[in-house]
Amino acid sequence: MKRSNFLKAVAVGSVSASVTGAEKAHAASLVTPPKKVLMKAGCQSGGTSVENLEFKARHGIFNIDGGSPKVIPGKGWDLEDSLAKKEACEKYGISLDAYHYPLSSAGIDRVIYPNIMLGKSPERDREIEYLQQMIQVAGKSGIKVLNYNTTILPVLRTGKYIDPKRGNAEYSVWNYEEALKRNDPKTIAGDVSIDQIFERITYLLDRLLPVAKEYKVKLANHIADPPVPAAYRGVMRWNSPDVFKGIQRFAKLYDNEYHGFNFCIGSIAEGLKDPKNEIYPIIKWVGERNQIFNVHLRNIKGSFNNFQEVYPDNGDMDFVKVVRALRDVGYSGMVMPDHVPHHHAANSTQEAFAFCYGYIKGLLQVVASETA
Repeated sequence: MKRSNFLKAVAVGSVSASVTGAEKAHAASLVTPPKKVLMKAGCQSGGTSVENLEFKARHGIFNIDGGSPKVIPGKGWDLEDSLAKKEACEKYGISLDAYHYPLSSAGIDRVIYPNIMLGKSPERDREIEYLQQMIQVAGKSGIKVLNYNTTILPVLRTGKYIDPKRGNAEYSVWNYEEALKRNDPKTIAGDVSIDQIFERITYLLDRLLPVAKEYKVKLANHIADPPVPAAYRGVMRWNSPDVFKGIQRFAKLYDNEYHGFNFCIGSIAEGLKDPKNEIYPIIKWVGERNQIFNVHLRNIKGSFNNFQEVYPDNGDMDFVKVVRALRDVGYSGMVMPDHVPHHHAANSTQEAFAFCYGYIKGLLQVVASETA
């Protein structure tokens, strides 16, 4: 090659490299850097006894849902007991961030206040007055979140699976076809449509949200566990048959910063055909609306109508990516285990929780390192 042609080739190559480098730099500038990790590892089990608080502190859990204060019959929660719980937590450097409302997932035959989801007036109005008082107690105690359920059926499961690969740990199982074979009877609620469910939810929240706003307490509704494809035992759950559409319908009921979700990743996954991939658009949609108030980090094997509840590290969802998605929508509340596998050994439940705590804290450290 002649010297003049060689110099031209070098010059062209240099310009090309320069352009390519500029393009790469420009492309890199357009990428939004990861957001700072604002989430905290938390838990809702065990209450505020000294034994439990020491257990939590030993395992690095410094944010909790403390259960609930004592109930004063005919009134609601005991403010003095609530303040005492908060003080007990503070001795261990633990922040008491949430309580559980007495609207549980135990089922309409067992809940303390059944008339709200039965839609029965005037009895439900008195129950709602108690709940309004509880919001006031929470607010006066510095509690920022109340976790609750709006269900008639209890948590639905059909059996257990023993996993020899995890030391014969016992997983809870739901199989819709097996459930239908049992032909379980209807509850005292009888037949209830999804529109009736939503009417009862709005009747409740129309009366609670003004108080929640006044006292700055977020109301976090748990996903009905599990979603179902059709009315089961006469009841259609509010997040069924399409769990994402149900979540969107509930979210859009109110434009109110105190209206949102106890965002159970496991229960949502139970309603998806492909949980590994379908969970992310839901996190993004709800998270960008700032309606994720608490997170239950529970993994499953399987999908809609047929699944097992497993450990966080051996399910179908990739929890590094899940926690990263929560980080990227700016979620700032607790990430906690709720259901854990069982075993016949003594203290196996505490062992399972301890494993989950360490796993969650590790996940948070991983996604935090990506922001550095």
